[in-house]
Amino acid sequence: MLKIRILSLFVIALFSNYVSAQSQPTYDTVSVGNIKQVVSYSGVHGAPLILFLHGGPGSSRMKQAEVFSNVLQKNFLVVQWDQRETGRTVALNKSSVPITLNLMEKDTYELIQLLLKKFKQKKLYLVGESWGTVLGFKMAKNHPELLNAYIAFSPVIDQTKSERILLENLKIDAKGKGIIQAEKELNNVNVPFDNADQLRYSRKWMLSRDGYTIADKDTTAFKQYIDDWAKTWLPTWNDAIRQNLFTDLPEVNCPVYFFLGGKDLQTNFSIARDYFKVLKAPKKDIFLFEDAGHSVLTEKAERVQEIIIKDILAET
Repeated sequence: MLKIRILSLFVIALFSNYVSAQSQPTYDTVSVGNIKQVVSYSGVHGAPLILFLHGGPGSSRMKQAEVFSNVLQKNFLVVQWDQRETGRTVALNKSSVPITLNLMEKDTYELIQLLLKKFKQKKLYLVGESWGTVLGFKMAKNHPELLNAYIAFSPVIDQTKSERILLENLKIDAKGKGIIQAEKELNNVNVPFDNADQLRYSRKWMLSRDGYTIADKDTTAFKQYIDDWAKTWLPTWNDAIRQNLFTDLPEVNCPVYFFLGGKDLQTNFSIARDYFKVLKAPKKDIFLFEDAGHSVLTEKAERVQEIIIKDILAET
């Protein structure tokens, strides 16, 4: 649960012919980026493809996939992907080269091409969650012709600003509660993060504010997890943090849909909402869940799936 943190009724008659063909998840090993990478398929072969890009980076969603795709499987062929250095993929092989943002973008594009060829389709629906939206926006920018629609959950828009807002809120909270240790540690944090300790302080007190205080017995394990994660991902995450879609991506040429949690301060929902207002797209819509946090995909799974089927699939 800690690792994951650090990181609906409508079945339209139009698509009812897909329901009876629903399948159990199957796993496939594909060659992407010169290494073996693992994907899973659930749902209806022949139905529209929908590919999920998980968050983290480095946090597989395969074990939770049934929660947020059980209804989608009646109308789509749902594809989950463990990116390099993640889950089933890293269990098979480690990345043969250092991780970069450009490398992850190339992996995503290569996988999309592979899936479209394998299932003989021209386009797919692309879903990004948190870190996954970084890759999703790259696809929407550079390869919109391959996307029926791009669906962004808890999107990374201007993460430098988001992290700094979060940091200031945490400092104010610590000062107001008189938590000396929090004040001391948070005062040592820079954004983008210079090292693993700075990231750990930020996430530690963010979790505490959200009611997930780290017990003393878990402190060493928490530090080790962050240290290990940072060795692989921190430079890439900092590259993502430095991007600002307000200036880098003012327009896309495919339909775009945002799903936001009104309590999300990790990828600040107000920044995403402001960006949505100015983003130009042939079709766009935004769905704000006031009582949800950063994990709106799982917190509101039933309603989210209903919207994807009833609104997004129906109109695209």
